This record gives sequence, C-alpha cells and structure tokens, in this order.
Amino acid sequence: MKERDTDMKTINEVRLRKPSTHASTHAKRLAMTLLLVAFSFAAPGRGRALAAEPPTVQLFDTGTSSPAPLSSGAITKRTGWKLLPEDETKHVFKDDVVFSNGRLAIALRRKGRGAEVYAVNPNGYTMRTELVAVAGAPSAQLASVKIVENDPGTVKLDATFKTDKGEALTIGYELKLGQVFVQTEPRAGATGLRVVAPCRFAVLPDFFADDIVVDANELAVSETELPSDNFLMHMLGDGDAVVMAIWHPAKDDVRITLSDREKSKVIAHSEIHYAKGGKVCVAVLDSPGIWHRRDIARDEADKIIHLDWKAPFTAHWRVDWRRDDQLNDSWEMLTQKPDGEYVKHGWYGQSESFGNVDWLKDGRKRWTTVLGSFQYPCWADKNGGGFLQPLKKGVRFEGPAIIYPINRLEGTPLEAFTVVDIMRATLGVGPCEYILDVEGQKKTYQGRPTCASRTILNDIYGQKSQKEKRDEVQRTLDEVIAFVRHIRGRIGDYVTFAHTMVVYLEEQKKARPEMSGTLTELEDIVRKMDANVARRQDGIKTAEYATKLVEDFRANLVDYQGDDALTKCKQTTAALVSIGGNQDELVGECRLVVKTLRQRAAMAMAADPRMAQVATEVRRRTQEMLRNPTSYEAPRH
Repeated sequence: MKERDTDMKTINEVRLRKPSTHASTHAKRLAMTLLLVAFSFAAPGRGRALAAEPPTVQLFDTGTSSPAPLSSGAITKRTGWKLLPEDETKHVFKDDVVFSNGRLAIALRRKGRGAEVYAVNPNGYTMRTELVAVAGAPSAQLASVKIVENDPGTVKLDATFKTDKGEALTIGYELKLGQVFVQTEPRAGATGLRVVAPCRFAVLPDFFADDIVVDANELAVSETELPSDNFLMHMLGDGDAVVMAIWHPAKDDVRITLSDREKSKVIAHSEIHYAKGGKVCVAVLDSPGIWHRRDIARDEADKIIHLDWKAPFTAHWRVDWRRDDQLNDSWEMLTQKPDGEYVKHGWYGQSESFGNVDWLKDGRKRWTTVLGSFQYPCWADKNGGGFLQPLKKGVRFEGPAIIYPINRLEGTPLEAFTVVDIMRATLGVGPCEYILDVEGQKKTYQGRPTCASRTILNDIYGQKSQKEKRDEVQRTLDEVIAFVRHIRGRIGDYVTFAHTMVVYLEEQKKARPEMSGTLTELEDIVRKMDANVARRQDGIKTAEYATKLVEDFRANLVDYQGDDALTKCKQTTAALVSIGGNQDELVGECRLVVKTLRQRAAMAMAADPRMAQVATEVRRRTQEMLRNPTSYEAPRH
C-alpha cells in the first residue's frame, strides 16, 4: 500500500504539472507511463463508458454540427469522428469539437453558446453544466476554435464565441488526464464565466464557520449576489452530481440568477468574474449519492432517522442542518469503526480532542460548551449507512439537511474526489493553503483546564503527599493560571471585536439609511456579546481575582501539612473551576455570536444585493476573529 501511495503521489504531481510543448520525447514517454499506471488504479465498476476510455486526453473533430446537446450514445460511439493525432495544433475545425479524458467530455458545438461538460457515470455520459462566456452580454454561438496544446496528458483550446450583437468573446479551456475539472481562462473580450447548472440548492463551503446554503425557494429576488469566497457548489438532481466552481483570485461577488420551473424556483446559473491573471475551474463530482437531502420536521428532534442513503465511499461527510432561525449549522459525520465505536476525524492533522479531552465520551455522547452533553447528531455506521438524530436542546433543526463529502480520509478511494481534493488540484498547494488558512484553522491551547487541575491537586492533598509532590503542585498552579489567562485573553479579543463592529455598523447606518433595518439586525446580533459577558461577569470574576487565588495557594498551602489542608485545597480548586467553567461557556458563546453574524451577513446579501459591500467587510472581519480558536470554543462541535 505504501508503494501504491508513493506511486500515486508521483502520478498526481505529473497530472498537475503544466506540460511543455517543447518537452523531450523521453520526458513525454515517462509522463505517459506514469499516467497509464494511474489509470490502472481506477476502481472497476465506475461505468462501462469509463472502462472503455483509453488512458489519454483525446481531441476530436466530429465532422457534424449537432443542433442540440450530444447524447451519451453519440459521445460513446463517436461515429464519423476524427481523432486528431498527438501534437496536431494546426487543424481547422468547421464543425463540432469534443475533447475527453475518460472522466469528462467537453463539447464545443458550432450551434452551441458555450462549452458543454459531460460527466462519465454508470449510465454513460450525462451533460452536467454549460460554461458560457460573458462580458455584459453572454455568448450566443461558437465562431472558431484554436488548438493551443494537444498531447496525451493535456488538451488546451481557445474558443471564440459571438454575442447576439456580434461581439467576440474568447475563453481558454484546459483538460488534463485523470481530473474531474476543466480549467478556464479569459482571452480577448471575455470578463466572466456563466455556469449553467439549474438546481434548487447552492452551497458555499465555509471552513471557519458554517456553510451558506442557498435555497432558491426562499429567495424573493430574480437575481442576487453571494460572497466571493472562491467556491460555489450547484447541487444537481436528486443527489446524483455536484458542479463545483473554484476561482482564484476572487474579484467580484458571485451573481446567481433564478427562474421558475414546475411551480418552484431554481438557481438557473451562477456568474463569476475573472480577476486579472485569474482562472475559473469547474469540476463535476458525479456519483449516485454524492450528495443527499433529508427534510427534518420539528417533531423529529432526538429521534434516530435511518436515511435512505449510504455513503458511496469513505470520506469526511459534512451535514448542513437548517436551523429553526433559518441559519445553517455545519457538522461532520462520525464514522463507526468495525468494533462499533465512533470516531470524529480531525482537520489538518490536528485531533478533534486537542486541548479538550472532556469532549470524548463513549459511543456518540459528546460534551461541548454552549451545547453541554448531547448525542452526536449525524454518523455513518460501519457499513456506510447514514443516520441523523436532530438535537433536542441548545439548537433546533427544521428544514432541509444537506450531506456532501467535504474532505478525504485515509480510507477514501484514490479515484474518488471530495471538495477539498478539488480545491487542492485546481488551486495548487500554496494558494489552497492560503485560502483555507490552514494555520488559522488550528486550535490553540495553553496550560491545563481548571477541572483537570482540580483533580490533580485534590488527589495530592487527599493523599497528604503535597510535600513529596511539591514540584507537581507548583507546576499545576502554573498551568491552571496559564489556562485561565489564555481563555480570558480570547474573551477580551471577542469583546474588542464586538465593540469595533458596532462602531462600523453604526457608521454604515448613517452612510446607508436605506439599509438601516438590516444593519440594525446585524448590530443586535453583535450586542449579544456584551449581554453574554454581563450575564457571566460574577462567575468569571476578574483576572486579578484568579491570580490572587493561585498566589494565596502558593503562599499558604504549598507547604501546609495541617489536617484541614485538603479542605482548604478544595475551596481554592472549586473557586478556580467555577471561574474556568464560566469562562469556557462564555468563550463558546462569543464564538457563536461571531459565527451567527458571519452567516447572517451573507444571507442578508443574498436577499438584498445592496448589502454586498457591508457583508463582504463583515465576513472579512469575522474570519479574522475566528482564527486560531481555543479548544473550548468547540469550533467544530
């Protein structure tokens, strides 16, 4: 297995490397050898169409001009199609153009308005999206296609389209072997890309807080803007496919257009503008059950729901719950091990229990600040079967719950793709880590929690071994005060954030009186921070009070051997635990305020495009505040 993983790493490096048209014959043969090995790893059963595909990227002149999107049979049989030989770049196309890599087929039809993207699945080829060039007006018809690169590992084409007014818009398309995305870049005239993939739900993954899930049925506008966070997913069909757009750098906010269809609304398309030197990649995750939706009724709280869904492969599956306040709560599914126990997988190499061993309980029982003790609400059993158990306290779920693969695990098949896989493949390691802010995702931890310190000190004094364990007592006192100060400092940062945000929102209300109602709603969310602090002020005391408790313990109890030593020890540790417990709860409540503000700002923007500038600034500030949380903030439940 280690040899196979090493080979795949080498193969992926080849797949992601930009080929040179002047590469030596030896280098090309080496790359192709590795690519052939890559395809030998593909799991059987992904569909007859995939199995029949040769392991190269192929470019075809179809010899016909189809008046409608191509059928699966037409792409599979390729009757009358001419396969262009490797390195052929001078060919002049008069009819339709198709290029394919065994996972995707891209069609540029002479009578089409954009690039049609077909994904391979067990049923053959299915058209999943259409990529249309825009520059104010959208392209209307293909005018010409120029070959930029044509070798077994990569095909690159420049396609020029005409708008209804005769304006020329050119887009560059690139398809590599083994990938499930096509890369686009603007050429002359084009300023943006329209992703036509009708759906009810669109998801903007959020790696710091909760996803934004846009439900077309809940929007009263015909078009609106969404935060430009580099990613947008169109959830297609009944869980069959996800069309994901990835762009970097970000320029303007994403615009979505809605339309009516069969007595309900759908997101007809999204539109992404190219930044200078930027690109937009569009991926298709195509597999039965690649995403799933289950509507949750209010009276299903605390009931175990056996989903009519099984994970198509092992992965880190995310559940976006709809709360009864119309916001979303993002959770990652537990995985049941063969022995029946459950595991919650960490992110970026950091254990989910880092800094907070109290989080782990037997079975699905968990504990976090704010929520307290609860049964973890989503999991996949040892056979991959999906289960939900909506929470009964703390937060109520009501409405659609959306499930999709956010990240890979050790057992994820090499040929399967998750959202983070797509991000890494399209953006590259450096930009991906920057956008994900990998370092900012990691939890921080200092000292030792007050409850754990209480256990250590009470045990030592209960055994009357404080003299022999004097160094351990002193070390525990150092650790507990470090913990208290660390959490208190984080609370202080949250309070400063809230006060600064209130000032900003007050300024915006003066500058944008027409938006005062929405801005006041955001301000009311922020002011909950001070309300939470005031409610717990007596419990958290002051930092000076906590420090004096520890100093008094050092001065009066470290060397004390009296019969009441344990009693005095317990009095101090109980006081510290009271402070720590209130701090822990408060820092979790502070984070919840910021997460709510972040999501509410985005939803306000979706409901009213005039909020775009303010929402973007609010989300920028909230992301900065949410970086490097303490473990007791329960950043991922």
